[in-house]
Amino acid sequence: MNVKGIEAMYIRCSTDEQEPELQIRDIISYANSPHQIEIRKENLSAWDETVNRPVFNQLEKDILRGKIAILYVWHLDRISRNRKRLISFFRLCKSKNVIVKSYSQQWLSTIADMPEPFNEVCMDFFLQILGWMAETESTTKSQRIKMATRKQKDCTYSYKGNKWGRKSFPTNTVNRVLDLYKEGFSIRRIAEKVKVYDKNNNGRNISKSAVHKLILEHKAEKHS
Repeated sequence: MNVKGIEAMYIRCSTDEQEPELQIRDIISYANSPHQIEIRKENLSAWDETVNRPVFNQLEKDILRGKIAILYVWHLDRISRNRKRLISFFRLCKSKNVIVKSYSQQWLSTIADMPEPFNEVCMDFFLQILGWMAETESTTKSQRIKMATRKQKDCTYSYKGNKWGRKSFPTNTVNRVLDLYKEGFSIRRIAEKVKVYDKNNNGRNISKSAVHKLILEHKAEKHS
C-alpha cells in the first residue's frame, strides 16, 4: 500500500501500574509492518476532558498536517472513553485519510476494505455502539462506587464499614522516601530503591505515583 506519512502507535496507560510494553508488543505483532512504527505514549486519563494530554494533542496536530498515514492503538478506549470525543477523533482521521487500526478491534480493517458506501455506514454504526458502551461502562462503575460508600466526617467507608482508600504507608517507608528526596534523587530512582511489603511480607517497589504523593504531602505540611 502506497501511503503518504508515517505509521505511528498511540500508547496510553492510566496508571503507573499498567505496562505500556504489553500494548506495544501486541500492536507490533498485529501490524506486521515492514516500516518503522513511531511510538507515542503517555500516562494519563482519557475520560476526564479537563486533563491535558500533550502527546495526544500533538498527535491530532500531526494528523491535521497530514503527517500520519496509519495510526495503531491497542484498544479504542486508549484514544478516549468519551463517546463524542471518540467519534470526533475518527471523523478527523477520516477527513485526512488516516487509517486507524486497533489490536482489540481488528474488525476495523475488515470494514475499511468494504466497498463504498457500506464501509462508511458500518464504520459509523460500530463506532457509535463501541463508544456508547465505553461511556456507559465508566458511568456505571462510578455509580456503583458511590452507592457502595458512606461518608463520615473526613473519611469514606464501604457499606461493610471498612475504611475506603489505600492504606497509609509505614512511617519507616515514608521516611525512607523523604530522605532520598532530600538527597536529590528523582521520583523514578526513589521508586526503584524503596520497597513496600504486604501482610505476607511479599515485597514490591513503591509506585512512582505513591512517591509523588508522599512528596507533595511533605511539601504541604512544610508550608502549612
